[in-house]
Amino acid sequence: MDLAQLKQNRNLLFWSLHVLGWSGYGVSQYVGALLYGKPVAYVQYIAVAALSGCVVSAPLRYICRWLWKRPPATMIVGAIFAAWGTACVLRVIMNWFYHTYVDLEWPIVHWTEYFSGALSSTYLMACWIGLYFGVKYYESLQSQRIATLQAASLAQEAQLKMLRYQLNPHFLFNTLNAISTLILDNRNSTANDAVTGLSEFLRYTLDQDPMKKVTVSQEIDALNLYLNIEKMRFGERLRLTYAIEEGAANMLMPSLLLQPLIENAIKYAVSPREQGGEIRIGAHVTGGMLQLEVADDGPGMIDTTRLTNGRGVGIRNTRERLQVLYGDRGTVSVNNTDPGLRVALTFPAERAAS
Repeated sequence: MDLAQLKQNRNLLFWSLHVLGWSGYGVSQYVGALLYGKPVAYVQYIAVAALSGCVVSAPLRYICRWLWKRPPATMIVGAIFAAWGTACVLRVIMNWFYHTYVDLEWPIVHWTEYFSGALSSTYLMACWIGLYFGVKYYESLQSQRIATLQAASLAQEAQLKMLRYQLNPHFLFNTLNAISTLILDNRNSTANDAVTGLSEFLRYTLDQDPMKKVTVSQEIDALNLYLNIEKMRFGERLRLTYAIEEGAANMLMPSLLLQPLIENAIKYAVSPREQGGEIRIGAHVTGGMLQLEVADDGPGMIDTTRLTNGRGVGIRNTRERLQVLYGDRGTVSVNNTDPGLRVALTFPAERAAS
């Protein structure tokens, strides 16, 4: 049985530690007896003491279990009395054996002599109780820690899914509007291709777990499903440039992280202008950090620090996703490039397993 199974089996764990502790007590006393040249009968006395201690202290488990749920004052007082009572029982057994089998020339004259040494045994039992409460407290902290981590994980997963799917209705509306425009222009064949592309993209978004990371190259492939739809709508007005370094292509990133940024660029840098616009998508690794960027040659933003216009929703959503996943190590920077706007995402680089 391994350590994990031992921890799960409460009875086996208790008895293992209990027997091991009293065995250690017996061995330490035996070594002391050898050093002081004690007779064989004294060694037997030590064995009886260790065995008796193992037996009479076992009920302390149930007393301590009851005390654990009581107020601190009750716990302390109860533990002292439990240690003293158990020590008295142990000393009666030990003293009877010692005077009967070890030191026959020293008979017990008065019954109170049976409790001789009860104070030192009380310290021993108090240590037993202290160790029990210590293990109990450690396990309680571990349980709370695990519960906290599980709750944080569930909250993180829920928040990521909320942030991911928050964008889908917006994207779906824009895409359906684009397909509607193609139909009104009697471009039915192109509209049919757009519907097919939309279905493939939606299948990808629904099948893809928001908690799962994908490589940069996989992200680009997914984005192309979306961009092909937009290319049908804008034609030559939508110009795309990719700058994906070879070392960055196999790095992991949150799925569909760039999609809202590209959607913003199309909406504000391509769609309003007759000549259209260019969107540049880049990825590179620097100093152990993966940096992704989406840049356009549009009008930019008046105040990139406040994100007050329509672009702010997608950028704010992206920033929150990185914050949830990477904490302070996930950052989003927004800068006007005159002309255009550049959004850069930076977070720890993580290479996909081969």
